[in-house]
Amino acid sequence: MTATKGEFFNPAKLSSRDKAEATDQTARAIIAAEASARDKKTEKLRALRLQQAAEEADAAPAPAKKRRTTVKSATRRS
Repeated sequence: MTATKGEFFNPAKLSSRDKAEATDQTARAIIAAEASARDKKTEKLRALRLQQAAEEADAAPAPAKKRRTTVKSATRRS
């Protein structure tokens, strides 16, 4: 079986409007897929961040009280 030029190339010419519609449709599909992936990633990261914050809040010990140091007043010498 011999491959012919007609099998690989579409002999009918597409109008510029058809080309533009095909390009527009493809571009919109790519943009929608990227937006969906971005939203999915954002939700995943938000859930991980909230989980991490909850774990830190549970594991954080009460802050230690700071000691008060008395300040010695310096005597002025004349």
